[in-house]
Amino acid sequence: MKNNSKDKISSIILLSGGLDSLVALGAYKNEYNIELALTFDYGQKSAQREIESSKKICEYYSVRHEVIVLDWLKRITHTALVSGEDIPVENLGTEESAQKVWVPNRNGLFLNIAAAYADSFGYDYIIFGANKDEGSTFPDNTEEFRAGITKVFEKSTIKKPKVIAPLINCSKDDIVKIALKNNVPLESVRSCYSSDAIHCGVCESCSHLKKALINNNMRDLAEKLFKKL
Repeated sequence: MKNNSKDKISSIILLSGGLDSLVALGAYKNEYNIELALTFDYGQKSAQREIESSKKICEYYSVRHEVIVLDWLKRITHTALVSGEDIPVENLGTEESAQKVWVPNRNGLFLNIAAAYADSFGYDYIIFGANKDEGSTFPDNTEEFRAGITKVFEKSTIKKPKVIAPLINCSKDDIVKIALKNNVPLESVRSCYSSDAIHCGVCESCSHLKKALINNNMRDLAEKLFKKL
């Protein structure tokens, strides 16, 4: 399943197709020799769009792609990402809005699944797209979380994979700058919480991406991606 060369590192990435995971893959693929991307379907409204985007991104970068279905996670998630509740478009960036799209232990769960892959197939690193902007409202996007779960894997696995968040200190504006510098195909991004084919432009994820694109003189791309500017 992976390159078994003992003198070459290899990595897994958590890939949703969103800005952060797309840029983490595109900008750091060679540095960490990213060979496998895991995309998770836990019944989120945007699941099919995320899978389609992630598949396209993996084809572009010649990375193996697996989709992991977690039906049970939908059953215990009662927030707007999976339920019939409306996705919040007000008070964005607050603890209130974060709670409305929270998925129980999502990053912890995803990283533990990736750690099982690493333990079984010998991957050295697990990459995920934690960043400064989301770290301000989501505790599983912080450096403390990254360091803590790496320590857990030192005890819970034989391989002891290290969790890497190369964008941990970057804002969304910074991440778009990195994407442009590394010719990352931003047209393949899927950052919206909705199931619509076109980004809604008003949910929190869309709002972050839209602002970052416009701030980096990418208004033309923003006009193609979003229903509303």
